[in-house]
Amino acid sequence: MARITVEDCLEKIPSRFDLILMASKRARQLSTTSRDPLVEWDNDKPTLVALREIEEGLLDRETLEKTLEEDLLLDEFSASSNKEDEKIR
Repeated sequence: MARITVEDCLEKIPSRFDLILMASKRARQLSTTSRDPLVEWDNDKPTLVALREIEEGLLDRETLEKTLEEDLLLDEFSASSNKEDEKIR
């Protein structure tokens, strides 16, 4: 796999700051949730996978925000379900 550089990704996300924030959020999501990557993992670290997804145009801000919101809702649902289970016991 070819190396991914910040310059490659800047063609998709013009601001370096937005790019880094987006890549870090996606990398954290990949490492802490059951979300599947949009590209082949290829034994890469989550940060590189996130940058590859951005560079290939598979991930944009709207898509990332939507999946982050879904993950938050799932976490809240799981937490409330666990509390209900404890009350039943």
